[in-house]
Amino acid sequence: MSKWAGVTIVVAAVAMMTVGCAQGPSATAAVVEDKTYAVTPASVTVKAGIITGAVTELKVMERVEQGSNRVVSPAKLSGTLRLKNTSANQTVRLVAGKILYIDAQGQPIKLEESRTEPVVKFATYGNERLDPGQDGTQSLDVEFPAEALKAKKLKEIRLELAYIPSPYREESINFTVSIGAGK
Repeated sequence: MSKWAGVTIVVAAVAMMTVGCAQGPSATAAVVEDKTYAVTPASVTVKAGIITGAVTELKVMERVEQGSNRVVSPAKLSGTLRLKNTSANQTVRLVAGKILYIDAQGQPIKLEESRTEPVVKFATYGNERLDPGQDGTQSLDVEFPAEALKAKKLKEIRLELAYIPSPYREESINFTVSIGAGK
């Protein structure tokens, strides 16, 4: 009889493990959506020394979990930066750009500690140099502070450009030549 009791306990144990390990209904994956904030105006003209241009197609976007509104991907500012060298005799080497978000009191709005500073890099070959009259385009995709998303918090966006102007000259060289008789 003890043999049958042992088999019954083993069968009961296997049945409990099977039922206990059975998966219940799978949790539905959370739906993530892009939440876009319009920037007004969406395009502005800019001027810094001998550089002019425009910042266009400005918008802020973050990714949030639908229903709970939990932020999955923090806000980013995106757009297009077009710059033109208006000098007649200087080449410009673009070094970097830094973006500051300014509140209604004229103070910078800080980013959350875990985020990187919003910097525009002109490291792509050919984008960092503008000869006289030449223009270039750079995409913007930089961090945006969550605090600035609150109504009436953000007053302006400041783009600080670092560039190196250098003299640009075109010279002509003439030299005397003669052609000998052909053979």
